Amino acid sequence: MPDDHHTASCHCGAVKFSVRLSDGFNTIRRCTCSYCRMRGAIAVSAELADIAFIRGEDNLTLYEFNTRTAKHYFCKTCGIYTHHQRRSNPKLFGINVACLDGVSPFDFVEVPVMDGVSHPSDTGGAARVAGVLRFEKTK
Repeated sequence: MPDDHHTASCHCGAVKFSVRLSDGFNTIRRCTCSYCRMRGAIAVSAELADIAFIRGEDNLTLYEFNTRTAKHYFCKTCGIYTHHQRRSNPKLFGINVACLDGVSPFDFVEVPVMDGVSHPSDTGGAARVAGVLRFEKTK
């Protein structure tokens, strides 16, 4: 199976899906917006058509706020965020990398952090990297 095809699930396994990432892990990111700061997940991009639910799509709940452009999905049973439709590009999903089988957010040494406080949809400007999240393993 190519690196861009993955199976994924929530913590309890009630929601299971397969996904093809749009550009492997090259789109990995975090965000500084009020919601993402609290959620703390690392996401990677997939086209809307490239996610297929194996089971549990009916076990997802939706959270929307502010412009309601971004649609955040969670398992009703365990509460884990699985994916969201991006505000920056509603033709894409952001997939929680922690839900991908065999992938951990701690597999990535550096993760770009996008400036969601000054979101391009609000400012009319370009997307901006606010910083980089680093993970260094201790011995």
